[in-house]
Amino acid sequence: MAKRDPEKTLRNKKINEITIEIKKLLPEVIRLTSAKNEHSLNGKYGGKYSAYIDIKNEIILSPEQFISLYFNGFHRKLEDLGIYATYGNAYYDAYSKVKKYPVVLEWLKLFLRRTYLRNYEALSKQRPTVEESVMWIGQENASYGILITPRFKRGQWENDKSEIRHFKPNYWTIGHILETGLVIPFIDDKRNFNDVNDYLSFFKNTIVRNSGSIHEMEIASRYCDFVKSSDDPQSIPLLIPEFRFDGIEKKHIYRLDFTIVDGYSMSKVGFELSPWSTHGALKKVNEKTQKQVNEEALLNFEKEMTKLKSYFRKYDITVLVYTDSDLKNYDKIFDEIKQYLNPKKYAAQLEFQAIEDFLNWEK
Repeated sequence: MAKRDPEKTLRNKKINEITIEIKKLLPEVIRLTSAKNEHSLNGKYGGKYSAYIDIKNEIILSPEQFISLYFNGFHRKLEDLGIYATYGNAYYDAYSKVKKYPVVLEWLKLFLRRTYLRNYEALSKQRPTVEESVMWIGQENASYGILITPRFKRGQWENDKSEIRHFKPNYWTIGHILETGLVIPFIDDKRNFNDVNDYLSFFKNTIVRNSGSIHEMEIASRYCDFVKSSDDPQSIPLLIPEFRFDGIEKKHIYRLDFTIVDGYSMSKVGFELSPWSTHGALKKVNEKTQKQVNEEALLNFEKEMTKLKSYFRKYDITVLVYTDSDLKNYDKIFDEIKQYLNPKKYAAQLEFQAIEDFLNWEK
């Protein structure tokens, strides 16, 4: 059973603890900064973070990194003021209070830490490139598109690039597909889903079932059980079926059985279920010479390897291949797949140097 996200639980606990600390400092900080109230104080300092940090492009992986970027941006703002960096200027006045009063600096660091934790999901997400923001899946006459901010324009589906960074669900998760649905190629229509179970039923009984692979169905069933047992199913990454190499094109070369995209790092891994019967078996061997058999076997092998290399070169997807011996144990295969259904996030430690540089700034 998938457990409740311990990181989210810990973040909420930490946010509450920080709020208690902030409340203890507020009366003194409001007095020293001559702020009218807490709202005014927040606007003067904490509310400025979007002016100091390139929120649109920065991928911020820790509170320390967020604080660092804030003070670096504040520092640059002071330098840009030039001769106007003097009392009476709002930015300089705010800076002088932080430099003069340690309690104001302490409050500001707490406020920024809490701001980051409250906005963690949005601030820590890697923004996909234009090429990464659409995936076409499914069989030749039953294909669908997964986009992030889909809009139908001039007879085609595309992403509204200006809205991608505002997308609330984690990218390429169950929550993502519930938000966007699956788009229909060249038609202004979508297959929307009412809830998690609605999507999982369509995933298994329509898309995967159409592949005709019993192996894919077994893995799909285990994935559905995994999602349903989760305390937070919408955060589970999509097990993307039948990812089409040539996208929306009707004629295509390859489909990848399953793909998982880490919505934080945009790293991708594919899973190819390759039984000998469909990926390597030779026909009418008795009617062929040994040389012909070897040549045909080599051709089959090279075709499979070309497929794997093509996905890596074009989409940076590393593909794990499961052959007949692996396919005897579906549980073991899915245990390996599960490792990629819990993306890891990493942090950076940059806070202290940025604050030191900020406090040591001189005109």
